[in-house]
Amino acid sequence: MKKVIAFVCVHNSCRSIMAEGWAKILGKDELEVYSAGTEEYDSPKAMALEVMNDAGIDMSYASSKLLSEIPDQLDILVTMGCGVECPYVPTNHREDWGLDDPSGGPKAGFEITRDIIKEKVIELVKRVKKGEL
Repeated sequence: MKKVIAFVCVHNSCRSIMAEGWAKILGKDELEVYSAGTEEYDSPKAMALEVMNDAGIDMSYASSKLLSEIPDQLDILVTMGCGVECPYVPTNHREDWGLDDPSGGPKAGFEITRDIIKEKVIELVKRVKKGEL
């Protein structure tokens, strides 16, 4: 049975969207993947979608969502390091990745963040496969 995971940030427009994209590809056999924000936001950052597309990850489906729009029962909750204060979300495992937000910066910053997130998702999927999460 797949683990239900959500990546959460303030606006669900950059880091959490990128994590969702990587996890849907890299963890497709192990994870049921969502992302959400704690505050309403119009749409994902264009640069976040562009750098994911550059890496071969189609993010055309992506939209900024609130916590209320994803399942309220999670196996894994990952916050992205934005000081986000999540309301109580039932979960078996919670961790924070402590990532800087590249928003407003150059494309290179988005690319660095994308690549860090990819490595973190790879490690998370390995832990799920080993039964550690």
